[in-house]
Amino acid sequence: MARKPLTQRKWFYILVYFLLSVIAFLPLYTEHPYDPRDTQQVILEILRWAALPYAAWGWVFHVLTLAVVGLAVWKPQVGGRAIAAYFGLNYLVIAAVQTHAEIPIYGLAVHTGALVADLLLGLLWLWVAWKDRLQISFRDAPRWRWVLFPLALLAFWTPVASDGTRFVPNFAPLLLLTSPDYGLAYCLLTPVFLFLLILAYPRVNRLALHVTAFNGLLYGLFNLSLWSNPDTLWMGVMHLPLLVLSIVAVVMAWRMPEGALPE
Repeated sequence: MARKPLTQRKWFYILVYFLLSVIAFLPLYTEHPYDPRDTQQVILEILRWAALPYAAWGWVFHVLTLAVVGLAVWKPQVGGRAIAAYFGLNYLVIAAVQTHAEIPIYGLAVHTGALVADLLLGLLWLWVAWKDRLQISFRDAPRWRWVLFPLALLAFWTPVASDGTRFVPNFAPLLLLTSPDYGLAYCLLTPVFLFLLILAYPRVNRLALHVTAFNGLLYGLFNLSLWSNPDTLWMGVMHLPLLVLSIVAVVMAWRMPEGALPE
């Protein structure tokens, strides 16, 4: 009797989840020491400063996302590979620009766990694209999955503004194509990608789905702390798509039928 490959064994994914959790808790690097109790604040400062030099490029990520989704609608046989490759590259961009910044109090600061996770996700999805292990057919997706679309749209839109101290709603329609946060922020890009993976399920690589969904769940849970501060409450709302879509994707990953797609 042939032995199951590792990617079909439950204990393997428990190990993967453990390793992702270890990565998520890697300590931050800062040029000047910080109080570990201020970790969340340091992360927010990194995020606040990291994307500023690239804000004018926000439209590029919106347009490219719409382009690969449009390709998947037009030619499903190649669209899945294009989506996997694009989001893989986008994770590498996020690793390069969002995970570190020069901030006034701490100097050079690096979100070490996010840097490692984004590099891992980027390389993993480029491998999925190379192996052609994501196949999308929007017409075949059950209707209930489309109920999740508003969450993906909220992340894609990112209707938020900051006055330097607090986050507030900003539902300007133009942000649907110009928001500087969507393509440059892991927590806003990932819900859109997870929604596409949920639509594609089960024609998606099992390992890549587990890694993407569970890593998203970790950061969705971490960011629940945003709800405890009135100044960051709206940013907490912006992270609901990550939390909800990650939970759905994790459940679906555990229920994936064997042989749905070659490993």
